[in-house]
Amino acid sequence: MRHHNTTTKFGRVRKVRVGLMRSLVRALVLEERIETTETKAKALRPIVEKLITRAKSDSVATKRLLTARLGGQDDVVAKLVDDLGPRYKERAGGYTRITKLGQRGNDAAHMAVIELV
Repeated sequence: MRHHNTTTKFGRVRKVRVGLMRSLVRALVLEERIETTETKAKALRPIVEKLITRAKSDSVATKRLLTARLGGQDDVVAKLVDDLGPRYKERAGGYTRITKLGQRGNDAAHMAVIELV
């Protein structure tokens, strides 16, 4: 039974899993729409939503916190604070949409598109 085990591990150790999520966050914030597996999209959604909510307030503390969470990716932090934060200022949440695509041809993984609304 998996009671209280909420972290999806993707068969990776913690360092690699954190790097994977950071790269997916970077791609989604910069491109605003990415295609990935359904499981990765579902794990990515709460991370991105929390970052966008944090980016609504434009302060030095916010920029430092976002930089720390994203591993020093200044271009992503700039887009979050300058573009996405003001865009979703009036929205109370639900900044992303996951659309299921079907199975990938070579390994039958369930694919999905995650995009900013």
